[in-house]
Amino acid sequence: MLLSTAARSAIAAPGLGRRAASAIALKYSNAIYGAAIKQSPQALNKVHADLALVANTIATQSEVSAFLNNPTLSASERGSALTKFFAKLDSAAPKKDPISDTTKNLLSVLSENGRLGETQGVIEGFNELVAQYRGELDVIVTSATPLAKDVLSRLETTLKASQAGQKAKTLKVTNKVNPSVLGGIIVDFGDKTIDLSVQSRVTKLNNALQQSV
Repeated sequence: MLLSTAARSAIAAPGLGRRAASAIALKYSNAIYGAAIKQSPQALNKVHADLALVANTIATQSEVSAFLNNPTLSASERGSALTKFFAKLDSAAPKKDPISDTTKNLLSVLSENGRLGETQGVIEGFNELVAQYRGELDVIVTSATPLAKDVLSRLETTLKASQAGQKAKTLKVTNKVNPSVLGGIIVDFGDKTIDLSVQSRVTKLNNALQQSV
């Protein structure tokens, strides 16, 4: 029921941009989280494990990623491919434990609504909700080159002293490398982003120059 409700509200806004698409994904994230936690904490853990398997399969198998992101497939083609995808997931699951009906329902609703391309965003949003439920704060620090351990340590100390850090039971800082940021850092945690990158400053400068012409 929760997934169907999210589907109805999300499908009404086709063709929206990246920011809107993220909002659509979050509706499904909230729906799958609500459906799982309503059943039991164990059900939530199972869906969390299922979606981790889905994410890993997308990342490691290009044909799966191509299927999910192919908007030209008909509804019947998506349904047929999704059945094969379920079988693939079941065979790859730890201890051959089949993925839950709740997880299958999520992917089926995404398929029916032509939103399979949102799958990764849905998983990311769901993971954030699970982290909040568990009192975890996952912080992603993106930099052009790997940060030194002492820099990460100072960042972690600063984050622990923040309002969000004080509320969390555990705090995990992960450093991701993306040369396109040029320099500086981008800090993502929860629904917040602190952009201190050189690329951000260059973009702002370019916008200012264009406006002054």
